[in-house]
Amino acid sequence: MDASALRRVGAVCSGFLAGHTGADWSAPVPDLDWTVREVVAHLGDTSLWYATDLAAGPPELSTAEVKVRPDSAPEDLVRTVSAHVALLAAVVEASPADARGWHPWGEPDPAGFAAMACDELLVHTRDAALGLGVEFTPPAELAEATLRRLFPETPDGGDPWPELLWCNGRLELPGRPRRSGWRWHCSPLAEWNGPAATR
Repeated sequence: MDASALRRVGAVCSGFLAGHTGADWSAPVPDLDWTVREVVAHLGDTSLWYATDLAAGPPELSTAEVKVRPDSAPEDLVRTVSAHVALLAAVVEASPADARGWHPWGEPDPAGFAAMACDELLVHTRDAALGLGVEFTPPAELAEATLRRLFPETPDGGDPWPELLWCNGRLELPGRPRRSGWRWHCSPLAEWNGPAATR
């Protein structure tokens, strides 16, 4: 994953959300303790956090509290997501390929941060869509790239979008119950040595 892929995912998700700003964003999201507003605010949070975590490098830098206000207008929440994705993409692009940052599950490289942000965007946009009662299905190649970078244990050959949702504990697949715990492999792929741990 790279800055270009992140920008494309950001455009797809922001474009989808922008098309539904007239709906009720106070609606609850099924299976989450969040409203649509809170889910979209979280999308703004994650890209900004990842940009900071990559720029700071390991170990964790916890000197500031940064949070998007979920009570903002839907249009402004979408603009915030777009702005923070652009910021993260710029940091990813400017960072050496072997740079590392902090995450609770590893020390991601720029590709790992881009992939984590893509996962957040794709999966949580789908969460928001469920709360709004509409369908969201991203381009298969974006789901595939995110899946392969963060969940390298996933077998080839399946539909990447349901596979990505399954990996994130969002649904069950034939013969595979819904995951109750999961973990990304966000460190470089060269450091992956077997199935990802669950939690």
